[in-house]
Amino acid sequence: MNEPEPIDAKERVENLSTAFGGFKHALILTHDNPDPDALASAFALAATLSHLTGIDCEVGYAGIIGRAENRAMLRELELAPVRIHGDTLERFDALALVDTQPGFGNNSQPVGRSPNAVIDHHPCRQNLDGLPFVDVRDRYGATATIIYEYAQVGGVPLSTNILTALFYAIKSETQELGRGAGYADQEAYLSLLPRADKMAVSRIQQAPVPRNYFRAFQVGIENAHLQGRIVITDLKTVDNPDLVAEMADFLLRLEGADWAGCMGLYNRNLLLSLRTAVEDAHAGQIIRRVAVGLGRAGGHGAMAGGQIPLGERDYGEVAAQIRARLVDELANDTAAGEALVL
Repeated sequence: MNEPEPIDAKERVENLSTAFGGFKHALILTHDNPDPDALASAFALAATLSHLTGIDCEVGYAGIIGRAENRAMLRELELAPVRIHGDTLERFDALALVDTQPGFGNNSQPVGRSPNAVIDHHPCRQNLDGLPFVDVRDRYGATATIIYEYAQVGGVPLSTNILTALFYAIKSETQELGRGAGYADQEAYLSLLPRADKMAVSRIQQAPVPRNYFRAFQVGIENAHLQGRIVITDLKTVDNPDLVAEMADFLLRLEGADWAGCMGLYNRNLLLSLRTAVEDAHAGQIIRRVAVGLGRAGGHGAMAGGQIPLGERDYGEVAAQIRARLVDELANDTAAGEALVL
């Protein structure tokens, strides 16, 4: 299922309100290791639902917020999501999934609990027609754009902090409107630009990083190999899952490569990120083929990620299998890979 059929924006907001009518306490749940798009979207949705329905909302996640910029965004904008655990979910009688979907494997949706709403910009991978409210627009560059539309149509007065979070979310998710951004993202970005706290955005982008950040990058650079048109690296064990995606973004700047893949071990899971500079490349489809039979994966045309629970399997063996599949999919070159640095 792709984007929903065209629907009047006002009717969409009314349907959203109806999905939470009669409920008292909603959990707005992001994926486990939320990025700016997930966090900004969740807080904006919480403010929107509270204004439209009076429901009490909390933003929650179950993993880790590791990237320095993401922590700085929360600190600078005074946003405080709750790290949830199984025993804390009982107090919520309504649930929304934001920037993720049921069955994606990257969120902690309670078993047997259907969400009242799913709002996302990633392609659907299962039928969601039976849920009260579904708004999945895979031609949008950011979920934040979708939520901002709700607020505009509903006349919701968003604080400067949330407006700034939405602006930064679109800015970072689409790489300054250069990655996957459509007309709606451009319109939202330009609307938010004069309303955002630009000094706070600057401080977020320049957030200080610890020494182990540079150690991880050293490992990634030393392990990187260019084969054909893809550069692949392995960070080995990481203490911050966001580093895997961040390293893939960094390596994509390599001259001569138009694909970048990065792996890392976190909590007995092999994390995988794939990035490309190729237009209409379907990275999400490629990474699902790479991970088939091993774990879960998905994404957009230009960026994708996966998670493979290792169990008793050896990390090195699974990493080698992933590397071989990436090369088979993307290298178009049977020659041995070339080390990035000697």
